[in-house]
Amino acid sequence: MRTAEVVRNTKETQIRVRVDLDGSGRTRLATGLPFLEHMLDQVARHGMLDLEIEAKGDLHIDAHHTVEDIGITLGQACARAIGDKAGVRRFGHAYVPLDEALSRVVIDFSGRPSLEYHVKFTRSLIGEFDVDLVHEFFQGFVNHAQVTLHIDNLRGDNAHHQCETIFKAFARALRSAVERDPRGQGTIPSTKGAL
Repeated sequence: MRTAEVVRNTKETQIRVRVDLDGSGRTRLATGLPFLEHMLDQVARHGMLDLEIEAKGDLHIDAHHTVEDIGITLGQACARAIGDKAGVRRFGHAYVPLDEALSRVVIDFSGRPSLEYHVKFTRSLIGEFDVDLVHEFFQGFVNHAQVTLHIDNLRGDNAHHQCETIFKAFARALRSAVERDPRGQGTIPSTKGAL
């Protein structure tokens, strides 16, 4: 079972994340941030992983700490669930369109945190959600999942569409990278012998 549960408690947030990398796309989300939950539902559904997230944060200030800490905790959970990475594909990529918007995401479970984020949203808010927090979510994930992640929004006029293509492409790339490689025969996908 490639599952993990992580709890993160700080003075700013209390977060519990449970992930099953071999799930069916089920979610149970309670974050106080409806738009983020919509995006996390995309991650589970298109990534074919089961995801439970309970988060309480200082939303009376703003959503920054909560969004960032969810990214951190999800990254920790994915890192634990994938383990030593033996037998996985390691790399994943996806292009996802939504009407006029198109995004590309490429991921490598390299053991080295690195984020290349190239997104110019057409507006600063999607409803009440600050689009700057998308970067914070992925930076938190990258730092704690220990992955290399390239995110490029190639085009888009509607900020909601832009964001949704990013999260769907991330989900599909993640799904591909953590997938078991039938030809890998349980080996670590690296010439170093470790990731």
